[in-house]
Amino acid sequence: MIVYRETARLVMRRFTADDVELLVGLDSDLEVMRFLTGQVTPREEIENVVLPAILAVYAEHRELGTFAAYQKADGAFVGWFGMQPTKDPKVVGVGYRLNRTAWGKGYATEGTKALIDKAFGELGMDRVVADTMAVNHRSRAVMRRSGLRFVRVYHEHFDDPLPGTEFGEVEYAVDRRTWEAGRRA
Repeated sequence: MIVYRETARLVMRRFTADDVELLVGLDSDLEVMRFLTGQVTPREEIENVVLPAILAVYAEHRELGTFAAYQKADGAFVGWFGMQPTKDPKVVGVGYRLNRTAWGKGYATEGTKALIDKAFGELGMDRVVADTMAVNHRSRAVMRRSGLRFVRVYHEHFDDPLPGTEFGEVEYAVDRRTWEAGRRA
C-alpha cells in the first residue's frame, strides 16, 4: 500500500480496482447517503461509474483524487477523503464520506485538515473549498473545525430534490493567507 497522507490516527491511500466492496458497503447505508443522493448507490453504478471515475482522476491529476482511509490502530476502513480539481488549477475542493461507525470521533475533521495542509503546504494551492446542503449541520461543523469559513448560501435546481434542498447549499473556503496565519497562531 502506498500511503497518500497520514495523520495521527488515519492512513489514506489511493483506491484500486479491487475496492468495489469498500465503496458498496459505504454507499449502502442510507444514513451515510442522506445528504448526498438519499438512496443507496447500486453495485453496478459503483463498478461501472463511481470507481472508474475515481481511478480516472488519479491518471489526470497525480496528487488529487479520492482516497480510502483506514484507522491506524486496527486497520478498519473508515471511508474516504477527497481533494478534487476545480475549474481553477489553483483551487481544490475537499470532501469526505465516512462509515457511520466512524462518525463523532473526529476523523472527518482530522482527515480534512490533513488534505487542506497538503493543498497549501505541498501542492501550492491558493484556495480550498467545500460545500454541503445547508441543513447538513454536522458537515458544516466539520468544515468550521477544519479551518474553512462560511462563504455563501446558493440554490441549485434538482429534478428530484432531497428534503432540505429548499434551504440551499452552502460553500465554505479558506485561502492560503488565512491558512498560513492560522498556522502561526
